[in-house]
Formats: sequence, C-alpha cells, structure tokens
Amino acid sequence: MPILPSCLPYTLNPSPTGHLFPLFFSLSSPYSLFIFSTSLPHPSSPLGVSLEEVYYPTLFLLFLIPNSFSVCLTFLNPQVKMPANGNRPLKLQFGLINHEAPSLKKKQIWTLEQDPQDPQVVYLRSHLGRYLASDKDGRVTCEADGQNADCRFLIVAQSNGSWALQSEPHLRFFGGSRDHLSCFAQLITDAELWAVHLALHPQANLLSVARKRYAHLSMEDGEIAVDMNIPWGVAALLTLVYQEGKYCLKTCDSRFLSNDGKLVTQSGRATAYTLELKCGKLAFKDCEGKYLSPMGPTGTLRSGRCSKPGKDELFDLEESHPQVVLTAANGRYVSIRQGVSLAANQEDETDMETFQMEIDKETRKCTFRTSQGNYWDLVAHGGIQSSATEVSATSMFSVEWLGHKVALKANNGKYICTKKNGQLLAVSDSIGEDEQLTLKLINRPMLILRGENGFICHHKNSNLLDGSRSGRSVLVREQLRLVCSDGEVPEDFTVELLEHGRLAIRGKNRKYLRGDQGGTLKGDGLSLSSSALWEY
Repeated sequence: MPILPSCLPYTLNPSPTGHLFPLFFSLSSPYSLFIFSTSLPHPSSPLGVSLEEVYYPTLFLLFLIPNSFSVCLTFLNPQVKMPANGNRPLKLQFGLINHEAPSLKKKQIWTLEQDPQDPQVVYLRSHLGRYLASDKDGRVTCEADGQNADCRFLIVAQSNGSWALQSEPHLRFFGGSRDHLSCFAQLITDAELWAVHLALHPQANLLSVARKRYAHLSMEDGEIAVDMNIPWGVAALLTLVYQEGKYCLKTCDSRFLSNDGKLVTQSGRATAYTLELKCGKLAFKDCEGKYLSPMGPTGTLRSGRCSKPGKDELFDLEESHPQVVLTAANGRYVSIRQGVSLAANQEDETDMETFQMEIDKETRKCTFRTSQGNYWDLVAHGGIQSSATEVSATSMFSVEWLGHKVALKANNGKYICTKKNGQLLAVSDSIGEDEQLTLKLINRPMLILRGENGFICHHKNSNLLDGSRSGRSVLVREQLRLVCSDGEVPEDFTVELLEHGRLAIRGKNRKYLRGDQGGTLKGDGLSLSSSALWEY
C-alpha cells in the first residue's frame, strides 16, 4: 500500500483569504461502537471521553460510524493556524460524539498534529494533552504525555478517495469493531476505510488555483465560467450537493454541472464528482477518472484529459460573504454609479448598487466592499466614499438593527444620513427617518441555515421545523422572509447579520428564533445566544 508523498492530502492550507477546507469522514463498515459518559477510561473502550455541552465551531471533519458514534475532526480557526508554506507542524482537531447526539462535545475534541521532520507522520492529541497510541498488539490508549514512537500514524489514501490510518511503527490499521476501536488490522478492509465528506456550509465560492479567478454561472453561454476577479452576485454562489459518496456542483438557478461542461436540470452519473485533496487544495474527479479544470479563454469549467490533478485542476473553496443592496428613506438605492462618493439616487439594482458586507469576528463591525474591490471610507466632513483599498478604522461601520431597517454608525461616532440630494454623510447624532436604511440580501436565493445542533429542515413527522438535522435543506427562498411551516398565511421575520458568517432571526414578537436541545425551533429567545445564531 503506497504511503502519501510529502504533498499530503490532509495538509489543509488556508486559501488567500484564510478559509479552510472542513471535512468529515464516514466509516463504511456497518459496525457499531460503545460510547460512555465519563472522563476516565472505560474498561470496554480504549478511549475515555466525557460528554459536555459546548458551542462548537461549525467547520468540522467528521468520522461517522453508522448507528453508533462519530469521530469529528474540527477546525478551530483562528485558534489553530494552518501554515500556508508548510514549514510548521499542521494541527487539526477532531472528537468523538454520539451518533444520535445533537451537538459536538468539548472534551471529545482531538488535535491532529503533523510531524515537523517527517510530514507523512501525524499525532492525535486529546483535550487533556494526551496522545493516542497503539502498541504492537493493536491496543489503543490515550495516556502518553508526549509524542513517542507508538503515537505515530500515517494516512494512506485509496484510489476512491477514502483514507486509512496506519500505525507507523507497527504497520497496523486503525478501525472499528463491534464494541471498540483497535489498531491491529494487517490489511485494509471496509472497517478501516473512511470516506471523505465536506462538512462546511454547502454554499461557497470556487477559486481556480492556477487562474486565480472565481467560478460563476454564465447565463448567456449556459456554462460555469472561471473568469471573475471577485466573486460577485448570486451567479458566483455554488452549492455542493452530497449524493452517495460524491458531490455535485449546483448553480444558483438549480442546475448541475455535467463533466462535459453543460448544465443540466437533473443530477446523475455525469454530474457526480469524487473529491480529492492535494496540497491543501480540492480536485474534482468525474465518473471517467478525469478532473474538472477551466478550459479556454473564458475558463469554461469541464473535465479535461488529465487523469492526475495538476495545478490547473486544483481549487479553493471560500466562504461566501453576504452581498446587499441598501434603500434610503427617499426610496432610492445607495450607489457609486456617479463616482466614488456614495449617494442614494438610483432606481434600479446593478453591481454599482451592490455591496459586500464583511463582518469582523472580534469587533462585529463591518466593511462594505464594492464590485471593484474598494471599501467604503469615512473622509473629511463626514463624507462616505468608496476609495479605501485596505481595511482601516475609518472603513469600519457599526450596524444597528431596527426591525426591518438598519442604521450605520461611522468611526467618528456619527450616524450616516441621507441628505435631500441623496448624498450620504456621517453627521447625525441620533437616529431619525433619514438615518434608516432598508437592507436586502441578494446572494442567497436559497437560504440554508445551520445552528449548533445541525441544519434546519422540515420535520418529517409534523409541520414543525427541526434544527438538528445532519442533512441540508433549502428553507427560505425570499431573502428576508420566512414562512411558518404550519401557518395559514406567511409570517414576516427579520434577519440580522450580527456575526461573521452567522445571522439571527426575530419574529414579530421581537424574540429570537432558537433551537432547543431536542432540535425543535422556538421563537421565544429573550437574548442572543449560540442557540439563536445560524450559519448561512
């Protein structure tokens, strides 16, 4: 069985914007495993873990053992930094969770560390700082305070994209049996194979590594073209659809990419791709063993002739930031069509009236980016111009949510108001009608929401919405409206983009929509908590 070269599939380097590839793995064996609730080793299991509730990062890797428990690799970004140049040890995190449990537990999190001298070797460290080890008899323990010979593991990639974990000193494979995990198998069977699944939010932007351009739907040509400098508008949003171990690329108009470059309405063999990781990048292998790559001057995305992925066949998946249009009190759209100064003076929506909101993780302030790549900036006398090329204090704005409207406060402590001529100035001390803007999210025609317990889906046995499903479901088709699943008429909810990558939803009672521990959605949240924040 060949060992991976130094260009490891698990070397998940960040993209230029720092986004990672979260993945999860499912064991193909039908075996079940025993899980227990204690912090001490259980006599029936080599791994001692405790089950404690915690809000967990939504980007994670998952080892799934059907009908029993899952082993999750969780990316903690920015807590864990992925080296972009490969000159530092790689660190990933994962944990054990009950397959029926609604959330990942803190003390089930493990860290995967790459050996700095031998990049083929990895170490698995528990939350207590102890390392997973396997002796010559295949007994798995988690007692070592430091990295030793028995803690060294290798990742062996299979032709179908699955992985096997092998003890480096003993050359035995890590896998599952009916009541425990062991590392004693001399050959790789189904019990030792782990299938790769993406577990990041399924809606993302796709960047070609070679061309440094983004993929987008080209309506005129009926194809996905890779020629966009900045992923702009709903056309640049792609949805990854998991089907029977493979992935389909779905456009914003609900068509699937076939390996011949055509867009079709039904998924099938030609639209299913196996994911491969090479040097921290993604490659999409089709049913004939060829790889997707951008072709021709417009970068038409289709399968080429290569049976091995090179730079042209590698891609990054990047988070899709919210893009919005803003309507002022005069009923006009905020625009930069007239120049760098912002003014509410347009009656139609184009790229010049669309702005990308990028919310800072620490301060929760946001920047507004134009389709040309510039940022709103506070200039002299309270003026707002789209002239900043980099983020600074003057390009950060606080957003105050006022039901269906918002108010923006600039770095000078003043609110942005709309003057009679439509010009936007940050000169107001308080919020009045002229300081209020209507915000519309335009690059989420299908809103897929994931909370700390899973995705929001329609409950299969009732009219209730369930917030703990592992599958993904399209919930919302209008940008800022939700429909009560058992209501006689639609009910308006307000959406607040409060955190980086997460939003909150309020009902007409002004309370937050939250998911309880059982996964049921309730509109009774009195305060903003992790259960009321939804990744979108």
